[in-house]
Amino acid sequence: MTDALLVLEDGTAFRGRSFGARGTTTGEAVFNTSLSGYQEVLTDPSYHGQIVTMTYPHIGNYGVNPQDVESSRVRVAGYIVREAVHTYSNHRATGSLPDYLRDAGIVGIDDVDTRKLTRHIRSLGAMRAAISTETLDPDRLREQVLRSPEMTGLNLVDPVTTPEPYRASDLTGVEPAQRDKGGRTLRVAAYDYGIKLNILRLLGEAGCEVTVFPASHPADEILGEGFDGVFLSNGPGDPAAVRVAIENTKQIVQSKTPLFGICLGHQILALALGGSTYKLKFGHRGINQPVKRLATGTVEITSHNHGFAVDADSLPTNVEVSHVNLNDGTCEGLRCQDAPAFSVQYHPEAAPGPHDARYLFDEFIDLMERNS
Repeated sequence: MTDALLVLEDGTAFRGRSFGARGTTTGEAVFNTSLSGYQEVLTDPSYHGQIVTMTYPHIGNYGVNPQDVESSRVRVAGYIVREAVHTYSNHRATGSLPDYLRDAGIVGIDDVDTRKLTRHIRSLGAMRAAISTETLDPDRLREQVLRSPEMTGLNLVDPVTTPEPYRASDLTGVEPAQRDKGGRTLRVAAYDYGIKLNILRLLGEAGCEVTVFPASHPADEILGEGFDGVFLSNGPGDPAAVRVAIENTKQIVQSKTPLFGICLGHQILALALGGSTYKLKFGHRGINQPVKRLATGTVEITSHNHGFAVDADSLPTNVEVSHVNLNDGTCEGLRCQDAPAFSVQYHPEAAPGPHDARYLFDEFIDLMERNS
């Protein structure tokens, strides 16, 4: 076993064992409370630039496989677990988690007291960190941490967005499903801020022909192609730093084209409508977050992955909050009253995860049909 060192920007250090690739990595230290779905977490582009701590003690039990991915490669900056499992058991598995990280060039550390680490982050907030198998002196490694960029003000969409437009079905293999009631196939333009594959699958299964565009693709070109709706995807970093996305979204809202946003897309929509966002102390990351749907009073168990939130008090009078988090009261959804636009902060497409919020895709379909 190779020794590894984890150091936070406040100087707190954890010694452990290396698993995955060897080397040094920096990023924002956060934690995820999910019991399963580690491969989906690893490949979610929203985690770009982050070192993820899993609170569940054994990670890797069921191995990895080519199907349970949310993008083309591993996206996390680093990975922290209590115990990495090398001997997996699952008929679908094609390899182990440690080998998966090693092949992806991702530095991981286990034999860490993840309960203590998580309590530390909860108390002091998410902060910059580094994992290294090369620099095992805490003071020297902390110097590297302090030279790394802070998350606030950081545009991380540019490194993860697609360089060129593409047809979603070419990537997912999911052709637009036959619509109920004999409805026609709906054409959707999806802005890729770090889009997850399961979003594209679910839009296809709902009967949408989806074309995915780079984050900076001009809105007037999309509007000129006559799409039935526009989707704003999830993604990493500070939403206020993605200025081109905010300006594009303003044009789309003004055009009255149906629009649906998830996670970063929710924050981008809020900023385009005149609201503001702020950084949460330690964010929401896991698959068991209770959210109240204000229109019905229904409580949904939902999947989250975000470190920023929309300031509900900053929203203009023509925008209403549609969902709130029951743990801390933060805004989890909004709806524009004078334009066909809505969004949620959480992930209705989560896989694996609760399916309580899948109805939101149906609402997007209904919105496009009513405005066609």
